[in-house]
Amino acid sequence: MHHIIIRRSLNIYRVQILILFISLSVSMKVNAQFSIMEHDDQNMSRKFHFGVALGYNKSDYKITLDSNFIVQKNILNVQPVKGPGFNLGIVTDYHISRYFDLRLIPALSFGEKNIKYIQKDSALPVVKKIESVYLEFPFLLKYKSKPYKNSRMYAIAGLKYSIDMQSNATARRAQNLIKAKKDDYLFEYGIGIELHMPMAIVAPEIKISYGLTNVLQNDDLLIYSSVLSRLRTRTFLFTIHLEG
Repeated sequence: MHHIIIRRSLNIYRVQILILFISLSVSMKVNAQFSIMEHDDQNMSRKFHFGVALGYNKSDYKITLDSNFIVQKNILNVQPVKGPGFNLGIVTDYHISRYFDLRLIPALSFGEKNIKYIQKDSALPVVKKIESVYLEFPFLLKYKSKPYKNSRMYAIAGLKYSIDMQSNATARRAQNLIKAKKDDYLFEYGIGIELHMPMAIVAPEIKISYGLTNVLQNDDLLIYSSVLSRLRTRTFLFTIHLEG
């Protein structure tokens, strides 16, 4: 059911992106006389601005194998497989100067990460799916370049705290599961471009997250978990910000 919800949401999201880009093209032609400096002056006078963030993500785990993997003979290989997801967040942007902002973007993130096991006694691989619903709190520093016409590039980096509200770490009947912890800390960085228009700033952005902590809930009694030592989250995120 969770997988069906993700697929439907992604289809809706693709339609929204198409409509957005069509609207942007029309708006940029109509409002060619608008100056990006108007937004800069407004932002420096009020210090804060807000917006929404719509994102598509692909995530998996960086896997570190345990010494048990060498001892046992049944599992021949373990591979991470990326899964799809989407994000919905609220942008809070504090203006330090014309070129630096601090950003807090609390977000709800739906994601899926898979681990594929190649087994000696099975012709087909076994794929273990870990579905998550995260409540995320990224705290980021944003550097903006000088404007070019009504747009400018930017780079962003910082730390993120993530809570998996669907964590199975406390599941009891878990023989065939891989347990993931509830809390995670990640480093994020990325680039984007601001497109300034009279009523809003539209900013497509590409960002990468790397987990700093081991989210594997170790349990040597679990079949597929016993060969693992560490799982660290990796995520690629494409986001469109609508800010005003």
